[in-house]
Amino acid sequence: MKRISKLAAATLIGAAALAGTALAGYPEKTINYIIPFGPGGESDISARLQEPYFKKFTGQSVAIQYKAGAGGAAAWSQINSVPGDGYTIIGTNLPHIVLQPLMKDVGYKTNELAVVYWFHYTPDAIIVTADSPYKTLADLIAAAKKTPGAITFTGSGTNSANHLAQQRFDKLAGVKTTYIPSKGTGESNTALLGKHVSAAFSYSTVGTQLGKQVRCLAVAMDKRHPALPDCPTFKEAGINLVSGAYRGIGVPNTTPKPIQQAISDLIGKINHDPAFIKAMEDKGFAMVDVPLADMPKFMSEMQKQYEDIAHQMGIKKR
Repeated sequence: MKRISKLAAATLIGAAALAGTALAGYPEKTINYIIPFGPGGESDISARLQEPYFKKFTGQSVAIQYKAGAGGAAAWSQINSVPGDGYTIIGTNLPHIVLQPLMKDVGYKTNELAVVYWFHYTPDAIIVTADSPYKTLADLIAAAKKTPGAITFTGSGTNSANHLAQQRFDKLAGVKTTYIPSKGTGESNTALLGKHVSAAFSYSTVGTQLGKQVRCLAVAMDKRHPALPDCPTFKEAGINLVSGAYRGIGVPNTTPKPIQQAISDLIGKINHDPAFIKAMEDKGFAMVDVPLADMPKFMSEMQKQYEDIAHQMGIKKR
């Protein structure tokens, strides 16, 4: 058996002691919660819904901060430069953190991000304004076929779940549409309501959030969302599109494992609170639970899935 040096042993013991000391009363102060998009989108809404439960379960608050840019990459590329003391957490998104590094150098690689929990899923959906001439998905498809490229979709970021869904929709429906990325769903909603685009390739949550201002033409689920019973699935129109975005919590990758586990356990407690679940589902979210222990297997499966789709789309690895 290979022996380690006294210095190395002392370093390991010191690190373990430091983690134990930090964990003893964790958290003892406000936690900074970075949202890698602008305000008003699903990541922001989720964090705002989680916010009071941090106080409920720990007695400490969270300070929500927005660091938008490059579809989330501006924040994800900087997170590992922050001290890994448990007092900075960051929203993470799939497929963003898999697809972005496949395209180009965005300042981080997927396996460099320390995700400790995935807590919900939002199905993709096509949303139009209430007074849109497109009453059904068939109307929109007919217009797209008549004038290729004329139908414009706003969506949350480049290589996001919305962008991926738009690309797959074009292929499956046999149409050509134009995708115009925004810095987040909040900005996307503004573009839609301002009628700067034909429609939004957005999420089920937008249908519930904007209510009577909009009409949901299709949702990318196996079955209709209970919060949007009048919105048909793509499958009902003969288009096999089931897709969306996962959202979770990450930390700097220097964060000691005991603190990562403590944060994962905390998010799990929040995610299982009945009042929190109801608030999330009422807004169109679908709950998922992937804690730290299940992260390696889940991420391996998701990376394979998204890389296969990226290959079909012609997205090349760097």
